[in-house]
Amino acid sequence: MQVTFHWVRVQMFCYATERKELLGETMAELLGTDEFDVDISESEHGNTMLIMSSRLTKQKEFTALFTKLGKDVLESIEADIENRIDDDCVFYVRLDKQKAVQGQYSVAHHGDVISITGKVQSHPARKEVAVRNMLEFLNSLPHSDSVSSSD
Repeated sequence: MQVTFHWVRVQMFCYATERKELLGETMAELLGTDEFDVDISESEHGNTMLIMSSRLTKQKEFTALFTKLGKDVLESIEADIENRIDDDCVFYVRLDKQKAVQGQYSVAHHGDVISITGKVQSHPARKEVAVRNMLEFLNSLPHSDSVSSSD
């Protein structure tokens, strides 16, 4: 299979009221490694916050990340694929951070999230090509038998 993304960025904010060790473990579990960047920033209210992020660049990393998300998240992504890839071929999904801390991954529609963004490989660089490539990728994942093709 061809490479699915140019890059994927996984990012999570850790606010002053949250346990950074717990969120660090959550990030490491999702990524499959404890090697990720931690930057210190300031929230809009002046409190210190951490920005945990990782930039993935290898197909095996993309496959491991998306496989870890599970069947329900993959089906949700597929069902809404047209809205999850923009005209610049960038894919977006947000996971519920509090559920992720509990070891469950689900798509979030609020602000307390782990964000996954990726530039989808598509030649030519058009949204419809990126959507097709993303669907092929989702259907190629291990245990994705129930993720159907939307041809």
